Amino acid sequence: MTMSCIRRYWVFIMVITGPAALAQEDLSLLLQPRVSLNYPVSGTYSHNFSLAHRISYLNLGEENITTRHIDLSHFSTVKWGVNRSLGLGILYRFREVFEDQDANELRLTQQVNFISHGHRLRFGHRLRSEQRLFSELTFHRLRYRFAMDAPLQGKKLDPGELYWIGGLEGLLTTGKGLKPVYSLRTSGWLGYLANDLIKIQVGGEYRIVELWKGNRPFLFLLTSLVFSLQ
Repeated sequence: MTMSCIRRYWVFIMVITGPAALAQEDLSLLLQPRVSLNYPVSGTYSHNFSLAHRISYLNLGEENITTRHIDLSHFSTVKWGVNRSLGLGILYRFREVFEDQDANELRLTQQVNFISHGHRLRFGHRLRSEQRLFSELTFHRLRYRFAMDAPLQGKKLDPGELYWIGGLEGLLTTGKGLKPVYSLRTSGWLGYLANDLIKIQVGGEYRIVELWKGNRPFLFLLTSLVFSLQ
């Protein structure tokens, strides 16, 4: 990991998450480490299992270190042609044990993903629909994400090298008796391919909930450890 690569990454993160500095009094800062396991069943079918832990560090500008929830999830993906795939996911969010007023959540996800390639960049378009099931409420959410990634050293990513990922995602949430809620997320990651089996990623994500009102900004500091079985 050269110093020039690290400096380039932090410049990228500041560009992506910089708007958070404009709303320090309203800012909520959260930490979210994640561990994932990718398991390819065949050349066209694969599984992903993950465990994530969300920790609140700042809440509306005030320090308050608490666990928000723990997510346990599974995703199945089927390749559909060379650069397309379909996926189904299920997630269970454990909230009640950490926050008495919040209910646990069961989330179902359906997605389609398209990938294209440039000179060095790879571009991804992901469309998701989600059903967020609570004990008394069900929310429906539609998400579109545009992402791009590339190696930081050369044209091809090899073990022992760095890569970066950038993304922009829009979300629409609806439900019975709920006015549509529009949200926006921007993110940046630095990844390190340790070997063919292990990736390490660190990044940031800036979220605005209720976009047109311009309120509730959230800044996430993210870490991810990814294991891939061959």
